[in-house]
Amino acid sequence: MEVKVVDITGKETGKTVTLADAIFGIEPNDHAIYLDVKQFLANQRQGTHKSKQRNEISGSTRKLHKQKGTGGSRKGSIKNPLFRGGGRIFGPQPRDYSFKLNKKLKTLARQSALTYKAKESNIVVLEDFSFDTAKTKNYTNLVNGLKLNNTKTLLVLAEGNKNVYLSSRNLPKAKVITASELSTYALLNASTLLLTTSSVKTIEESFAK
Repeated sequence: MEVKVVDITGKETGKTVTLADAIFGIEPNDHAIYLDVKQFLANQRQGTHKSKQRNEISGSTRKLHKQKGTGGSRKGSIKNPLFRGGGRIFGPQPRDYSFKLNKKLKTLARQSALTYKAKESNIVVLEDFSFDTAKTKNYTNLVNGLKLNNTKTLLVLAEGNKNVYLSSRNLPKAKVITASELSTYALLNASTLLLTTSSVKTIEESFAK
């Protein structure tokens, strides 16, 4: 699949980049995408939620009244979960939500997400660029030049670029990552994928391993 290369103003450079069918043109696997996104979101959870059980509540251990003869129900402890201020029944406890996925499955999921982006023509290839200074206006001009100012975009760079990253940080619909940080969730969370010519090579090399 050939894609025209444009500059940061949105003008065509006359160059083209061929996206490898082995990565951008496979048969998508929706279940692999589901598992990879599920793992990504699970790994974001801190799992520090906690509520107190009846043995952790501070309170008297005195029996509230005698067992029989009151006409009421039996009450053994003020910390009973049925009373206000008592322990919680089956409340949340700290736990680790993360789980393991095979490397091949994660690769398949990312290839499937990239294929969907290619099929929907939501991939824009930019020639390599950099900003002299870190200004939000620089990135705003880039997005406006591509006519994507109201679109959620994901820019993938071959290597980290501090000025480009800082220029995009204040824009809620813009995200900048390196090719090594590419995830299925990030791909699906963006409407348009922006790749540089060098990041295309890096992605193809990493998936070829």
